[in-house]
Amino acid sequence: MILLDIKNLTIELETAEGLIRAVDRVNLTIREGEIRGLVGESGSGKSLIAKAIVGVLNKRWHITADRFSWAGQDLLRLSYEEQRKIIGRDIAMIYQEPSRSMDPTAPILEQLIESIPDSELESSWWGRPFERRKKAIALLHKVGIRDHQAIFNSYPYQLPEGVCQKIMIAMAIAKKPKLLIADEPTTALESTTQAQLFRLLASFNQLKGMSILLISHELETVARNTQTLSVLYCGQLVEAGETATILKQPLHPYTDALIKSVPEFQPDLASKQPLYALPGSIPTLQHLPIGCRLGPRCPNARKECVKTPVLDRLQNHYFSCHFPLQGKK
Repeated sequence: MILLDIKNLTIELETAEGLIRAVDRVNLTIREGEIRGLVGESGSGKSLIAKAIVGVLNKRWHITADRFSWAGQDLLRLSYEEQRKIIGRDIAMIYQEPSRSMDPTAPILEQLIESIPDSELESSWWGRPFERRKKAIALLHKVGIRDHQAIFNSYPYQLPEGVCQKIMIAMAIAKKPKLLIADEPTTALESTTQAQLFRLLASFNQLKGMSILLISHELETVARNTQTLSVLYCGQLVEAGETATILKQPLHPYTDALIKSVPEFQPDLASKQPLYALPGSIPTLQHLPIGCRLGPRCPNARKECVKTPVLDRLQNHYFSCHFPLQGKK
């Protein structure tokens, strides 16, 4: 069953000079029980797409799409109240900067308790405060926080960023959502805790059937923990498909460059040999190239690249390039 189905998502920013198209006609599909990766450089629009899904972008951002459906319901056609009801029930998000996403005026215990929905409680109303506290302790233990007493009465600004990240994850999984969006969930965590987190997410996926959208700029992290992958560059979708297929045979020059830049995927690379890197840097929103946005940096660019390529398909492998690396079969 398809949970999230987005076609030609466009996100534009309202400025004094006019609208700037930060995300350009991106397609994204997530099925029930699927772990999909969304990867790209910083500034490629990954977090914007995530925030558009959960509906937290402010009014300066204009969102349009040919299709934006959740479990068959078109969210863009619903009222704001109906959208919030569906999203609040079925979708949770782990934000990139957890300490800024939490209430600075409320202690951690209060925020954790509020994140536990009534549907998860079994006690009568007079026993619910105790049950909520018990569940809050269990949530902290699940994400690797053992000394819950030292955390409960603290405020977000009093805690390290890594601890706030764990608390944010605990709050996200409290309502057992159908879709969990993890935006750079391991940024402030040490390596052992990162491994623990991914094992936790994998267990929710396998045991509860939870779908996960894993967002990161680290290709190796996404590749190890996802079944399918979407690659963004500067707000455009350049490639999508099964993770193993894309890593084995990338069709877009940008995806190929990402793979070549990761030592883990280059076993034959000699010691001290420099990694592959595309020339130049990602453009700013105010100076976006016309057509294919990779054009100025692409080693295979030709005059046809001034036109925006359409999303093409090779079996279940999607790519957006006038001159794919392997060619069409």
